[in-house]
Amino acid sequence: MKKVLGISGSMRKNGNTAILVKEILGRCEESGVRTEFVSLAGRKISPCLGCEKCKEKKWCVIENDDWDEIIQKVMKCDVLVIGSPTYYYDVNGHLKNFIDRTYSLYHDRKLAGKKGVAVAVHANKGALRTIQTLEGFLSSHEFASLGCVKGMGYHAGDVLKDEKAMKRAQKIGDKIVRLLKPSHD
Repeated sequence: MKKVLGISGSMRKNGNTAILVKEILGRCEESGVRTEFVSLAGRKISPCLGCEKCKEKKWCVIENDDWDEIIQKVMKCDVLVIGSPTYYYDVNGHLKNFIDRTYSLYHDRKLAGKKGVAVAVHANKGALRTIQTLEGFLSSHEFASLGCVKGMGYHAGDVLKDEKAMKRAQKIGDKIVRLLKPSHD
């Protein structure tokens, strides 16, 4: 059965980024598509060391953190919805650590062929570059892009007032459903 994995890179477990990612997943669930949500909040994700040992091992050599468990889920999903709050016009550092560690999978194109959606939330500007970073990550790993969602919000729940972002999230969710559950199912 096809699966959609949503990752919120925000350090706020139920913050605006999580809300937007979950909005996409919710549309999928309503149509019977299997989903899973992972928050990086409270998770330990060490930075890439640039040691290049992953070229030999074919996997990141850093142990004793949560990266391995989460990337296993990414490898098993069909569609990845990856979201970040905007920090200084880009993805936040915690999610960047997660992304940088995927270099270990790049050599053998272990993520190639999956579909991806980039999600970004900003207080008032900067989401475009956050989306560009996320799409760069997806493109580097040869994901096919299913689009992006940019939302506005600072305080908890603010993104719910961004009607354009919420509608866009629903449309992206519907697009995933059409892809994973063709009408002849």
